[in-house]
Amino acid sequence: MKHKILSKNAGQRTFAAVLETGEEAMHCLAALAKEQHISAAQITGIGAFSEVVLKYFDWEKKEYLENPLNEQVEVASLIGDVALAPSGEPSIHVHLVVGKRDGAALAGHLGSGLVRPTLEVIVTESPTHLRKRKDAESGLALIRLED
Repeated sequence: MKHKILSKNAGQRTFAAVLETGEEAMHCLAALAKEQHISAAQITGIGAFSEVVLKYFDWEKKEYLENPLNEQVEVASLIGDVALAPSGEPSIHVHLVVGKRDGAALAGHLGSGLVRPTLEVIVTESPTHLRKRKDAESGLALIRLED
């Protein structure tokens, strides 16, 4: 993955990150957030994967179900955020819509994705930190806005 800062203004940085064939998207995004000390940001992107794991949160079971796709798909929409996990590490949360060859679209959380040929991502940092806290009802670490 290659990345560069596009702009810096009043505590807000905007990064462009370009992932190449064979790179795993979630690993690269987490590495960028950790390396650049990003604790709050919005993520958007487009590109394609040779294989991807979409996840769906099963409310009754309180766990993510995996839906692997082992075929070339277009990333029609990728949107997410960075916040600090309860551990203090940056946590990446991404939703996406992928398009199949026949035009069918599938969506979910991004579990993992192998890039082919590219994934172009913009990360826009916020000057205010976001922190996740464990939600008692779902068991998930969710962003909680503090006063």
